[in-house]
Amino acid sequence: RSSERMTDASSEPTPGPRWLPWVCLGLLVLPFHPLWFDFEQVRRGLLLVLVGALLCAMPRLPTVRGGGMGLPVLWAAVFVALLAGLPLVRGAVDMPLVDVLDGFYRVGALVFGGGHVVLPMLKAEPVVAGVTPDLFLAGYGAAQALPGPLFTFAAYLGALAGPAEAPWLGGVVAVGAIFLPSFLLLAAALPAWHRLRAARGVRAVLDGVNAGVVGLLAAALYDPVLTSAVTGWVSVAVIAVAFAALRWGRVPPWLVVLAAAALGAFVPVF
Repeated sequence: RSSERMTDASSEPTPGPRWLPWVCLGLLVLPFHPLWFDFEQVRRGLLLVLVGALLCAMPRLPTVRGGGMGLPVLWAAVFVALLAGLPLVRGAVDMPLVDVLDGFYRVGALVFGGGHVVLPMLKAEPVVAGVTPDLFLAGYGAAQALPGPLFTFAAYLGALAGPAEAPWLGGVVAVGAIFLPSFLLLAAALPAWHRLRAARGVRAVLDGVNAGVVGLLAAALYDPVLTSAVTGWVSVAVIAVAFAALRWGRVPPWLVVLAAAALGAFVPVF
């Protein structure tokens, strides 16, 4: 009986930190701050309201085996604080590095479903508005020749959008900012990941999101890739040859990228 009482006591919900209601209140009020109306306030406002509601519900969650919910909640609060606070800092100071940090952190926090989905979000960010479509596609093509995730494309864009006297610093800040949300969310969700995976509702949500990502990938293939790269029948022929080389010829991607770049340089001559 004593073991049963201990089991029942360990499964009871534990109260959250005392500061959590104040964090939730700030998240619910912050979307109405005037500075947010310059940064797509509707989408971000809804996002913060949902996150605030989630944090408000966290005190009712049961304790994770092997530890409490304090540290995961802290990482989640850091994630939301950066997402909500960086636009305010960006509006208060005029620094290219802060613009890069805010823009790429937001893209890394809101993207879901793979590297190519990030293309439309990066193109729509004000921090890369000065990057021409030719430079954007050139960097995207170069990123295809590199190993690793497509998020490394952020280093190229950060170097172009960062301070002119130190473009390498803009690249470092951009690639760090776009990966940081993933690490924060991983640290917040990992202690309860085994329970989340077993939840039928969570699996259903992930199935629906994955289906939506397929549509986002198709949209990213059309715009900005096809709308900017395909300019005529010669471009279609180059794309077809490159796809055949990758699919059936087993040609290394870096070699296909170099060959396509060379063809792109000489095609206008003919």
